[in-house]
Amino acid sequence: MIDGKFAILAIESSCDETAAAVVLDGRDVRSNVISSQIDIHKAYGGVVPEIASRHHLDNVNWVCQKALDDAGARMDDIDAIGVTYGPGLVGALLIGLATAKAYALATGKPLIGVHHIHGHICANFIEHKELEPPFMALVISGGHTNIVEVTDYNKLRVLGGTRDDAAGEAYDKVARVLGLGYPGGPLIDKIAKKGNPEAVEFKRVFLEKGSMDFSFSGIKTGVLNYVNSEKQAGREINVADVAASFQQAVLDVVVAKTVEAALSLKKDKIVMAGGVAANSKLRAMLQSACEEHGLKLYHPSPILCTDNAAMIGCAAYYKYQAEGADDLTLDAIPNLSI
Repeated sequence: MIDGKFAILAIESSCDETAAAVVLDGRDVRSNVISSQIDIHKAYGGVVPEIASRHHLDNVNWVCQKALDDAGARMDDIDAIGVTYGPGLVGALLIGLATAKAYALATGKPLIGVHHIHGHICANFIEHKELEPPFMALVISGGHTNIVEVTDYNKLRVLGGTRDDAAGEAYDKVARVLGLGYPGGPLIDKIAKKGNPEAVEFKRVFLEKGSMDFSFSGIKTGVLNYVNSEKQAGREINVADVAASFQQAVLDVVVAKTVEAALSLKKDKIVMAGGVAANSKLRAMLQSACEEHGLKLYHPSPILCTDNAAMIGCAAYYKYQAEGADDLTLDAIPNLSI
């Protein structure tokens, strides 16, 4: 216990951030340490799993110690260990999970395995103390694009997901085509502010009527075909216009489907989660749509949109309250479903 509150040391290593945090009673974040590998993977244009795992191995112990130090805590003050066990890159997950198991075994503290998507959604509880379920959640990141119905802290139902590329993955691929670099999401968001979102007409893919699923591979191909045809014709490409038009086409679909899901299931709140939830255009469009339909929008600050351990500590707290601890046979599940 710290200040009479249940203290969790949380670990997140599902992709290319090695993170640890100390979280009290689920919502009081005393430390949140993130060691990012973005600069390392820039040279490759994306995350290289083997390299990510190697750096997690190098970083995880000092990140955990810094989280304790920043919180002014010792391991004796910690009541439980929370850790992401899926989905994610299997090698990366295993580093964090093995570390959490070692701490749990050595100290006798309970081990709590957390679903990465559950963690992203729970980031909103940290930012907005008044927020409680039920609500509709849009989880949008490099690996996931999901519409999730949240009826209680641990009761989540996926209504729709991506059938091919996740939104963030499409952003990265289009940024590469446009020569912007990696990671693509922030770069496209930035340059699109200088472009005309109606300059190029890219197809909006809504799929069959009533579907909450997404498909972004077609628009990615559309951008590639447009760029190639313009180059072959010897015409100069306005990168800002292409980026703005691509982003508008993606977000038109994302916003429409999210609001439709909330209205159809009579939810009056929408929460955003995941790395792409930091996108300024998405926030503005979804805010406008929510105001139009009388819905309340919640989103975390950018530091809690990216992969972080504070969100894992929050999710671990609510899971432990409802379900208790996991045992030490808990394994990493790279394709873990909700």
